Amino acid sequence: MDLGFEGNFRVHLDTLNTELYPHWLQEKQGDWGILAPTAFNLVFANDILRSARSAWVTYFGERGYAPELFHLASIVDLVKQRRANEFNFPPEIDIVTGGFPCQDFSVAGKRKGFNSHKSHQGKLLEKHEDSTLENRGALYRWMREVIALTNPKVFIAENVDGLTSLKGVMEMIQEDFSNLGEHGFLVIAQVLYAPDFGIPQSRKRVFFIGLNKAFLRPAALKSLEENPLAPDYTPLPQPTHRNPETPSLWTQGRMINPEMLRPYATVSRILAGLAEPEEEQVDLAQRAYSKARYFPKTQGQVEVKPQGLAPTIRSEHHGNIEFRRLSKELGGQWLAELEAGKVQRRLTVRECARLQTFPDDYAFVRPKKDYPDLFLGASDAYKLIGNAVPPLLAYHLAKRLEVVWERLFD
Repeated sequence: MDLGFEGNFRVHLDTLNTELYPHWLQEKQGDWGILAPTAFNLVFANDILRSARSAWVTYFGERGYAPELFHLASIVDLVKQRRANEFNFPPEIDIVTGGFPCQDFSVAGKRKGFNSHKSHQGKLLEKHEDSTLENRGALYRWMREVIALTNPKVFIAENVDGLTSLKGVMEMIQEDFSNLGEHGFLVIAQVLYAPDFGIPQSRKRVFFIGLNKAFLRPAALKSLEENPLAPDYTPLPQPTHRNPETPSLWTQGRMINPEMLRPYATVSRILAGLAEPEEEQVDLAQRAYSKARYFPKTQGQVEVKPQGLAPTIRSEHHGNIEFRRLSKELGGQWLAELEAGKVQRRLTVRECARLQTFPDDYAFVRPKKDYPDLFLGASDAYKLIGNAVPPLLAYHLAKRLEVVWERLFD
């Protein structure tokens, strides 16, 4: 989310629709391009994972951001420190973004929901511990308190679409967010399908976008209360891509001419140009890949489709990372590569990052001997990448907010 709301990073041109948004492309470099910066500026970040700090500080530090902007702490602990006057969030915040833990709402997870068995630190809860306030499934309530403390104009909270199938959960979260502050928030909840925005994987995520009624213009509030997809005011981005077989697309309250939309970006195009791990000389993230053997009838034991979308890049350890290439005997489709002698293997760290639309200069693997304080191993990298909001999807949200900002707020 941080990267997407900053902009100014490299993406494949297949992931952009320059017919709809020519001003998004700042510079063209062959099949790739540099996105224009956004109007937003990062002032605070936090995570409980040391590996997340290592990745963040390495990338953003090289772009002029002080490491002190990143707080290695749980949001629960930060809120408690704020209550005790031992810590302050930055003043005059316009936007709060966050992705509260998704494992407890995921279709592939244990689906504990609000009754998670883990704490906000990711540790197993003891039976005597209060699991209602600080368990992992309830962390959105602590994000809610951050919003109350900072009083932004906008917040964006992201989670897996699996929570939409848990009875009443999505509505409960939406209602809880709506009651924030003196005037409340107008909260729009929407599942976004990543391929519709140029991301080459079948990823669905629900976004809660809250607009602070204390700052909303009366006309904007009235229109959005009547129709959250009101074209002049909605903060939801417009799709830029479609399945070529889809005859039409309805979005933002109007019919979109499918001829305006590009076909989905594909795996083969996005991964083109990467050397095989044993041939890569520079990028450690391309040299690193899971050596876990093929284990049939379990998650992740499939090959990515060359001319289609990748499966959702998940926050997984080595055994569940999908295969870049399976042998012909196991149904491999990259036949030309197999015939050229390339071997069966799983996706590298860099390939997962590309399928999430991270730029190649985002360092996800760093050796401990050279970077003892900013070490990043392959296992941590896989988890970080899978947990992330695709930067390009966050960019869509940021650019849409740019367009409607002055229409929405005084």
